[in-house]
Amino acid sequence: MAKEQGRKMIAQNKKARHDYHIEDTYEAGMVLQGTEVKSLREGRASLVDGFVDIDRGEAWIHGIHIPEYLNGTWTNHSARRKRKLLLHRIEIDKIERKISEKGLTVVPLALYFLNGRAKVEIGVAKGKKAWDKRNTIAERTARREAEAEVGRKLKGMKG
Repeated sequence: MAKEQGRKMIAQNKKARHDYHIEDTYEAGMVLQGTEVKSLREGRASLVDGFVDIDRGEAWIHGIHIPEYLNGTWTNHSARRKRKLLLHRIEIDKIERKISEKGLTVVPLALYFLNGRAKVEIGVAKGKKAWDKRNTIAERTARREAEAEVGRKLKGMKG
């Protein structure tokens, strides 16, 4: 079988980018069981309730949902188990220092295969307030309307 090349997206956590200000991002490998990898290759996963915890110098990801592999046997994995993240010691220490600050957390942003290996992109994030979310939506709407107006002007239409 030919080795995979490039980046193949499995799942994204769009809600995290809406609910948090992302300050730093890191790419981490994950310790997975065979049936988890097979389920991921089918493109099945959810990052919505996921978060990262540092415990005794190791990074663990909790709450991500990788459904059981349909063709698995009794060796199948549990869907919401905690999984160990593979990061360098310096990165773990840096993340641990940042989350010790008030109001910061670590959330998964994307799950993908990079050259055949499962990776997760995690971000150190600070929660947005309700008015921040409204401002973000208002800015996005204003930008879309401005681009649409420019497009109409270029086509010679009246706005």
